[in-house]
Amino acid sequence: MSPMSLETEIVSDILRHKWGGGAGPREGVLIVHSAFRSLSRQGVKAEAFCAALLDALFGTTLLMPTMTWRSVTPAAPVFDEMATPSHTGILTEVFRTRFASHRSLHPTHSVAGAGPLAALLLGTHHQGTTPCAGNSPYGLIRDYPTLILMLGTGMETCTAIHHAEEVMASELYVEPPEWAEAYRLIDRTGKVHPVLTRRHRRLPRDFPALVPILEQSGRLLRGRSLGLNWLLFSAGDLYQLVFSRLSQCRAATLRKDLADAACP
Repeated sequence: MSPMSLETEIVSDILRHKWGGGAGPREGVLIVHSAFRSLSRQGVKAEAFCAALLDALFGTTLLMPTMTWRSVTPAAPVFDEMATPSHTGILTEVFRTRFASHRSLHPTHSVAGAGPLAALLLGTHHQGTTPCAGNSPYGLIRDYPTLILMLGTGMETCTAIHHAEEVMASELYVEPPEWAEAYRLIDRTGKVHPVLTRRHRRLPRDFPALVPILEQSGRLLRGRSLGLNWLLFSAGDLYQLVFSRLSQCRAATLRKDLADAACP
């Protein structure tokens, strides 16, 4: 038997905690947020890592955020599905250019994907007027068993939480409708889709506060592979927690002093 590659070893080490080292659910989804630089320094190749993930998932849909909110702005209002690079790290850029079969059309919060649910989950993102609306990937995953992997990054980058914010208190977390920005989205066939969308407000949030709550209830796993920390949890468990907290206090995802002031 040939030795396992570094990339396969890391993927197996992480996924065995949830799926016993085997394939994920065939109707399921894995969302990966990543900060890959420290693994790259140790010789782990982004392309090989993507391939190892897809091999391990075997029928599960793999999604990665490919954010562009820094580069696609009202001053540069064009998003091209195939040409606009992701600014969320090398792993996402390698995935979207070499492995993904689809990329959602959104000027700031696009998502790339591969697998049986990719077309369905990514096909309606541009129809919403906010980054993480019900017809975005973050809204649609609520109908499917979904895991979220934070690889080398923490809960502060977990985009799914914004979906709950938008549903429960959009007037607090999203810019008002009169501030909607106009963009042109170019899909992979060259068709242009004009859209209006609103940005998230830049509020001091405290997403990491959710980690100990999930972990203490056994709903979050953490580990370390080649010195890189990771978190793994169910999107369903995350949504259950965040929606519950927001129903009690609309400012629940904000920094504690602000949340306490809003909901004493």
